[in-house]
Amino acid sequence: MEILREQAGFIASQRKFTLDMFQEFDVSHLPRVSSPLDPALKLQADDGEYLQNPTLFRHVVGKLNYLTNTRPDLSFAVLTLSQYMQKPCVSHLSTALRVLKYVSSDPGKGILLDSRRSVSGFFITLGGAPISWKSKKQISISLSSAEAEYRSMRRVTAELTWLVRILEDLSAPITLPIPLHSDSKAAIHIARNPVFHERTKYVEIDCHFVRKQFLSGLITLSFVPSKAQLADIFTKPLSGVSHRDILGKLGGTKFPSNLRGDVEKKKPPHNSDFHGGSSRDREEDEMKKKKQT
Repeated sequence: MEILREQAGFIASQRKFTLDMFQEFDVSHLPRVSSPLDPALKLQADDGEYLQNPTLFRHVVGKLNYLTNTRPDLSFAVLTLSQYMQKPCVSHLSTALRVLKYVSSDPGKGILLDSRRSVSGFFITLGGAPISWKSKKQISISLSSAEAEYRSMRRVTAELTWLVRILEDLSAPITLPIPLHSDSKAAIHIARNPVFHERTKYVEIDCHFVRKQFLSGLITLSFVPSKAQLADIFTKPLSGVSHRDILGKLGGTKFPSNLRGDVEKKKPPHNSDFHGGSSRDREEDEMKKKKQT
């Protein structure tokens, strides 16, 4: 992992690891794509011919999983591909290669640790620096969209509770309450409303936990429109435009390419000595000036 200090903050990237991965899987010649997954593609377990040797697929997914340490935009793609590790098909490998093509479009992309943003969905920031994100399937089946949203709210609340305790142990307490944004008015209403009803009878434990943290002042709940929900990048495949827009808001940034050995040295144009002057030309010019004076 490379860490670079810039005026705006610190940039964390895994550029060398990414370039080594391209060389290992020989994907430099493949065309670039603007998003990790095709929104129109629906993968299935028995999706055509099985791979004769599934090791390659597992190796690619393993590398991509490690890359999510600095590339939260890959989290949902890795989650999707990880479901087919046991018996991957040719279509699954093709999808994994598409993710590599997306990564190859900007291998130096990383996370900018700045000081602006707060909390959004499954993406948690501290002083604007992204410190925790997750894309994970829920363990149980939700019987309504409100229940699914509320379980997600409980998960991020648990993560916030743990982070607050860790920071207190490190003598770095943060200002409370922490704003928690959700695009589900139903989930927010459930957290604020102490009356259980038909829509909440299956999530009472989750309700008690989130409401407890809400009443204790750990979190505040606010509604955000779906089109402004940053957590969508962790839960669904997006079009290239939406994907880039959300990634930029999350702090995804390009690792500067002005490091030593990073940029391929270019040969100077044939007329460079004529315009810029070589060292020998400059010496002769100095001698002429001295003679004239």
